[in-house]
Amino acid sequence: MPLNTPLPMTHPKTMAPVSRRNFLRATGIGLSLPWIESLLPKTLHAASNPEAPRRMVCIMTNMGVVPQNFFPKTAGANYETTRYLQVLHEHRSRFTVFSGLSHPGVSGAHLTEKCFLSAAPGPGDSHFRNTISVDQFAAEKIGRQTRVPSLVLMVGKRDLGLPSVTRDGVSIPPESDPAALYRRLFLQGSQAEVAQKISELQRGRSLLDFVRAEAGTLRTKIGARDKERIDQYFTSIRDMEQSLQAAEAWENRPKPKVAFPEPKSVPDDVQIEEQTNLMYDLLALALQTDSTRIASVYLGPLLITPKIQGVTNQTHGLTHHGGNPDKIEQLSKIEETQFRCLNRLLTGLHSVREPGGTLLDHTQLLYGSNLGNANSHETSNLPILFAGGGFRHGQHLAFDRKNNTPLANLFVTMLQRLNLEADRFASSTGTLTGLEVQA
Repeated sequence: MPLNTPLPMTHPKTMAPVSRRNFLRATGIGLSLPWIESLLPKTLHAASNPEAPRRMVCIMTNMGVVPQNFFPKTAGANYETTRYLQVLHEHRSRFTVFSGLSHPGVSGAHLTEKCFLSAAPGPGDSHFRNTISVDQFAAEKIGRQTRVPSLVLMVGKRDLGLPSVTRDGVSIPPESDPAALYRRLFLQGSQAEVAQKISELQRGRSLLDFVRAEAGTLRTKIGARDKERIDQYFTSIRDMEQSLQAAEAWENRPKPKVAFPEPKSVPDDVQIEEQTNLMYDLLALALQTDSTRIASVYLGPLLITPKIQGVTNQTHGLTHHGGNPDKIEQLSKIEETQFRCLNRLLTGLHSVREPGGTLLDHTQLLYGSNLGNANSHETSNLPILFAGGGFRHGQHLAFDRKNNTPLANLFVTMLQRLNLEADRFASSTGTLTGLEVQA
């Protein structure tokens, strides 16, 4: 199937009652193997297309980082490396590290998890309502071009929020089971199963017809101001119709076949490294087969005592180390493991050739945290690393660490790199100065 073939969306597992929120949820896209390149196809299955698609991946860890292990002391291309960045040394020319970025008005310690990709202010306020996250904004625009509009994944345990958020402000439940993810992406159902899924999608379209008719009747009985709201609702119905049509079209097409064996899930949450590597492997395979172009990953080790040599305490307690050297070292071992997993992912993406470069060249990868310093619950000067995507990297872009630049400026740059018309996003004031595309 050509990469530029229009369509689709994942199928719903069940049909929900006819309320807008439930209906959107129902249809909404709602043992670790080593990286073995020979198990993966060398190019996209649609190599006849002369230009590989552009993609975006956002990864958030909910534990912050030990600042001195991440942030370089000097700016520019000749920055002195740090403990965590040394783990990524082979990819130094392929990523940019930032300091002095944050979300204005986003405070509230761990509650800020839910705002990392949305930049919505005031998550601790009683009247708080989240806004659409940058990954879902992109998925709205280009998601139907692939079988899965966006992947929302999780490793670890959920704490106080999930960063992928719909336009209605609803957090999207993540997939945390690698085996289930593999089946969703690559295992073709029987004819009976496919027929059942198509029947469910057609039922959804029938429900939409009913909802449209009811809304049309209501529109004749309300005032002008309420009619505007109903018209917005009609727009949502039309969008959902298109999504259901796209999902039905994909159900009639075979899923990509891969030489990567079906994995076994890692049942023990303490095996953070194995779980993360396995989820990253499947994420990379989903991108490579063009099953999706948008993905987010939530890393939640806070409530876990990871099985890492030298670590004997739960992560959350270690983040509140109070300057204790032993706790800082244990925490550093956990975070270093996260960067080791990231390095493995970058290596895998860079090893896959496709038209015009590598999979990493065509994939923007944002890695960061909602906390700048978990020890003090600071939400300024967030640790942000940005790799791939065809940008000029190999530098430390240092912004004012007291008067931070909006992180959403980077979001705007990322959206524009996807060829989307986006001059602003959330609290942005423009694109991010100093980050340029390769000639």
